[in-house]
Amino acid sequence: MEQVLEIQLHETVSVDQDRLGALYVQMGETGAEDVVCRAMEELALRLAHCNRLYKGQNSQDLRKCTRSLIAIADQIGMTVLARVARDVTGCIDRGDDPAIAATLARLLRIGNQSLTAIWDLQDITI
Repeated sequence: MEQVLEIQLHETVSVDQDRLGALYVQMGETGAEDVVCRAMEELALRLAHCNRLYKGQNSQDLRKCTRSLIAIADQIGMTVLARVARDVTGCIDRGDDPAIAATLARLLRIGNQSLTAIWDLQDITI
């Protein structure tokens, strides 16, 4: 075996700007920015917590943590992140350990990319 192929895993993520825009209309600029900043911080903390729970083989709390990610991600228009968190929850419900590992790894990647995407939007007027 002379050649090794390294796969670069990268997916396109986006922020639902309509949902984010509605949040700004509903709460005003200052209120919406506060909600978005707190949501981003909470998402980052929960993504790290999900990883720790998985490594600690605590699937019951991992399920709770991924469920909480869904609500937060939906609130600020991170639809891809919410969908992948639902996928992780479904894998946990089925007890499919290989699928849990794969979808959780995807959740962590998508989570980091989504946080970067919404951070980049901070410089854009909605």
